[in-house]
Amino acid sequence: MALYGAAAAVLAGVENRQGSIKGLVYSSRFQNVKQLYALVCETQRYSAVLDAVIASAGLLRAEKKLRPHVAKVLVYELLLGQGFQRGGGRWKPLLARHQARLKAELARLKVQRGVSRNEDLLELGSNPGSAPQMPRFVRVNTLKTCVDDAIDYLKRQGFSYQGRASSLEDLRALKGKHFLLDPLLPELLVFPPHTDLHEHPLYQAGHLILQDKASCLPAMLLAPPPGAHVIDACAAPGNKTSHLAALLKNQGKIFAFDLDAKRLASMATLLSRAGVSCCELAERDFLAVSPSDQRYRQVQYILLDPSCSGSGMVGRQLEEPGAGLPSKERLQALAGFQQRALCHALTFPALQRLVYSTCSLCQEENEDVVQEALQKSLGAFRLVPVLPSWPHRGLGTFPGAEHCLRATPETTLTGGFFVAVLERVEVLSSTSPTETPELTPEQPRTAASALKRKRKRRRKPVACASVQPGM
Repeated sequence: MALYGAAAAVLAGVENRQGSIKGLVYSSRFQNVKQLYALVCETQRYSAVLDAVIASAGLLRAEKKLRPHVAKVLVYELLLGQGFQRGGGRWKPLLARHQARLKAELARLKVQRGVSRNEDLLELGSNPGSAPQMPRFVRVNTLKTCVDDAIDYLKRQGFSYQGRASSLEDLRALKGKHFLLDPLLPELLVFPPHTDLHEHPLYQAGHLILQDKASCLPAMLLAPPPGAHVIDACAAPGNKTSHLAALLKNQGKIFAFDLDAKRLASMATLLSRAGVSCCELAERDFLAVSPSDQRYRQVQYILLDPSCSGSGMVGRQLEEPGAGLPSKERLQALAGFQQRALCHALTFPALQRLVYSTCSLCQEENEDVVQEALQKSLGAFRLVPVLPSWPHRGLGTFPGAEHCLRATPETTLTGGFFVAVLERVEVLSSTSPTETPELTPEQPRTAASALKRKRKRRRKPVACASVQPGM
């Protein structure tokens, strides 16, 4: 089957440092890129386990024409995947001849390591010093359902709901089919590491969004009220955009920009599945968008998550073996773009609140960018203290940097991330900076939006839609 050959070619390319998994998948010309990407990632994730099983079973000695990467993909599909339900072609009878031996070697490996589940082999086989196992975070898409209905549906499918977590230790202790409600984000469910929900009907129907907790922070902290106009400056792949739409309840407007046409096409599919109807996509460079354009005269909220080094991405070593911190030259180029984008965003005349975020751990892309933009704003904007209980703060490189948030697998059980919230100073002119209350998840609104809510008649709440994955 072409799928297995394409997956083997991507694995070989990654090993030979010809590119990242995503890059090689998209350049493979295989029609179903999501299917190919999922198969490659899962095969790579179990790589050490598969190597051990293949070697113990003597598969490559017995089948001398079988290439190692093809063998790895096929054995994954046989033992850990869908068992050739997707076809298999000429490979199916070949693997059938060795099926009993391969299964026996996998069972023997479990006995040797004292585990009963395939996932437990991953934890034991991880490299010393590697990042801790992170939970699987799943955001309930409130445009299509509500948390209670999603939980009820999952319980009927055999998952065991353990209530709201009270600490990170609760998240670390998750195992099996247990899941929790995140202690901070009210619409975020937490499952044990490696829980795979890609084939789950709620995910396929757009009721669940697979999104890391740190990636949920920008939209939550921007917190635009329903009816607001928002810019998502560097929007693809679109999870944050769909989160913004959920907070807006599809009321208002999101202007989403990105330069990559392929990523925008995938984003349009994602937003459609998520039920987003308030977003206008544009294949444009945000730096070329004029703040004086009348279409954006009501934009009071901007989410800026620009291109970055990705040094905080847990899967980066998997996708680009040998990749470490970016070079000084690359960091300078990225930081220069990020500074221009942030300074440009702050020139939109109606802007009241902005969230700047990256999936980088580098000071040059984070605190340094924010500090420079604040200095250039000449006091028009300032950092807002948020989430006082968040354990990992910004580096103390300038006064107020502690108001920024950082995230790492070790400190927050999430991917590496950075978030800063900026607000226009005159909005809070009656309150001195030292008197600004620290905002909680339930109260991340600007003074401007509070006044707006007083002026407007309160909208009636929208009832939860029942979970109907078949829709």
